Amino acid sequence: MGEYVICMDASGDILREVAAESGIAFVPMEYSLGEEMRTSHGCEEEAVLKLFYDGQRKGDLTKTSQISPFMYEDYFRKFLEDGKSVLYFCLSGGLSATCESAMLAAKNLKEVYPDLDILPVDTLAATGGIGILVENAIENRKNGMGLWENYDAVKQLIPRLRHFFMVQDLMYLKRGGRVGAATALVGSALNIRPMLKIDEKGKLVTVDKKRGNKAAMLSLFAYFQENYNPELCRVIYICDADTPELAENLAEKVRAAAPDAVIRRTMLSPIIGAHTGPGMLSMILIGK
Repeated sequence: MGEYVICMDASGDILREVAAESGIAFVPMEYSLGEEMRTSHGCEEEAVLKLFYDGQRKGDLTKTSQISPFMYEDYFRKFLEDGKSVLYFCLSGGLSATCESAMLAAKNLKEVYPDLDILPVDTLAATGGIGILVENAIENRKNGMGLWENYDAVKQLIPRLRHFFMVQDLMYLKRGGRVGAATALVGSALNIRPMLKIDEKGKLVTVDKKRGNKAAMLSLFAYFQENYNPELCRVIYICDADTPELAENLAEKVRAAAPDAVIRRTMLSPIIGAHTGPGMLSMILIGK
């Protein structure tokens, strides 16, 4: 069986210990906070993330930039030169063009390294959804799955991925064109929390609205109860944009309802947080 590396976007969230133990590689991604450009290499330190979300609260604008095919080629080449193929988990093609760039880079590099493979997986996911797929890929590799078998196995899970999340700062949805200016202003005044999901095409859609954090958090818990099936996958991700108390309240409810669930608590990557703003809270799992 040929040796291969498992890579993921820095836009994905995964428990730091899991990534370190399994040698997960992260494709770096750039983002800005105010006038300062930064690079995320995945699994950012909590102190760095808190400064990021504090900056958003103070009014610093945040944005991200695309990865070009050339940048992907440069990144992947080091693994190929070591004789290793790559299984790469991309941010949803419905949210970004990075997966398309990765596929183009893989095609170009195949001409130079014909005996090795780069297999980009369009996860149709983000944040902890990528983390769940990577954890499954890690387990598959431990159990002896080769590159192509693992690629096929994780792709079978993608239609069952469920992302459901709340947003506290409507101004970030306004900047992204998901709500109008008037809706954002009125919603903020009325303490409205939009509830969104990633649909089957990997795109963000608004599915509900709740008034206040508690009602929104209970909606996330109800979503868990409707979708959780331990026979499919016991790992769930609760990712938050610096709202730890709300995230822990959600985790406590999950623990009480499903003691067998494996809860991964992580702070949201700045690559995704740049577009959701502070206070976002998500429930991500493999659903029924």
